[in-house]
Amino acid sequence: MALKGRHRLMFWLLAILVVLWVVVARQTSGLRAARALADARRERAALEGRRADLERRIRAAESRGILMPRAQQQLRLRQPADSEIILLPVPPKGAH
Repeated sequence: MALKGRHRLMFWLLAILVVLWVVVARQTSGLRAARALADARRERAALEGRRADLERRIRAAESRGILMPRAQQQLRLRQPADSEIILLPVPPKGAH
């Protein structure tokens, strides 16, 4: 059974519509992926900024200026005077 002129035309129109639908679907998918990538990049930048802030706060909290007053107040520790410091010698490796 050979296709007649109008059937052949309908077949090609249908084929063109399917191809166009596939192109539109791929472009839409690409746009969604690009948006998701941009969102992920923005979130990453925000998280890196937060991380830098937290690292800065940790360094500040670990500083001697912060720890010494806390140790003195909360743990009742004090910094020893120079005359109170005793250096302990480390024995050589072979000696027991």
